[in-house]
Amino acid sequence: MNIKIYDQELQEEVEAEIISADKFNGELPSIHNEWRFNFKKHSKRSNAKTYVIIGKHSKDIIEGCLIFEMREKTEPYMAYIEIAPHNKSSNKKYDYVAGCLIAYACRLSFIHGKDDFQGWLAFDVYEENPLNQNKLMTLYSTKYKAQRLQNTSLMYISPEDGEKLIKQYLDK
Repeated sequence: MNIKIYDQELQEEVEAEIISADKFNGELPSIHNEWRFNFKKHSKRSNAKTYVIIGKHSKDIIEGCLIFEMREKTEPYMAYIEIAPHNKSSNKKYDYVAGCLIAYACRLSFIHGKDDFQGWLAFDVYEENPLNQNKLMTLYSTKYKAQRLQNTSLMYISPEDGEKLIKQYLDK
């Protein structure tokens, strides 16, 4: 899927794409190359589908990675999501990467979700430090309209808010 991400240096949107990791010629990110999650390992799970964002101008560099699963064959679940280390902090190279991945997971929730789960996207937020976990949950709530399920680590994005994210990040 063709998308646009924001190049911080050029101060403009640039062409990129979300592709299945099966079509990516390089190695998936892992903790060995400064990522928090081992996508290489987690992508091997039988119910996992892995996607990466690559720039049209640099198809060998992953800008962000997502693992989407269907729990019990009905419930859409964003198992892992991470932006590349060079896209974090105030010196990041590209913006919109996380938004595009989350919106893409929302799109997948409409395609693969069954019955009452169609369009709903669930995910957990785990951080060792409770303060960091609350900060991340607040970010998901304010920027991506995710809602927390009571006092758990589980969050979800409603179909209505998922559609808004799809329009904002994917339908440009």
